[in-house]
Amino acid sequence: MKEKFEKLFLYISSFIPLYFLIIVKELTEIINGNLSFDITNSIMLSFNALLIILGSIGVILNYNAKNYVRIEIVEIKNITCQNFLPFFPLFVLFALAFELEFISMAIVYLLILIMIGIVYLKNDMLYVNPFLNIVGLSTYEVKFKDKKDESIKTKKVFAFKNYNAKTFEANNLFLRTK
Repeated sequence: MKEKFEKLFLYISSFIPLYFLIIVKELTEIINGNLSFDITNSIMLSFNALLIILGSIGVILNYNAKNYVRIEIVEIKNITCQNFLPFFPLFVLFALAFELEFISMAIVYLLILIMIGIVYLKNDMLYVNPFLNIVGLSTYEVKFKDKKDESIKTKKVFAFKNYNAKTFEANNLFLRTK
């Protein structure tokens, strides 16, 4: 159950830049007098701010988790560029095209987030996270030696830089030096 929440919060965090863009767009329109500060706008601003907070907390909790184990890396490859560009059109579509002051568009926005979330979580697409890239993490595919049976395993993780060392700590999502 805990792992499902970790994945859900990581999904929520992947859209933090989008939530921020929507908040900026809505506030700019309100300040310029193009929108009124009504109940729909208040709900959408609050909802997107809440998602930013939940996503940030989820990343912090996942990164600071106690479940790191030492691994010996055989090979490490930066795969960030393979994952970021497919997300960019979603940001543009949502931030520019959606007029969330209309209840119908707000509902469609929520339904699209839910549908993308289902696909994201069902297919373990946790390594597709533009927010983590923006804050300085990159996505790496690492091959490492399993200590139990000495086999070589592969996993995708987030890390701050391409490391030259051989031994690291890793959990389900992150790689770090000790």
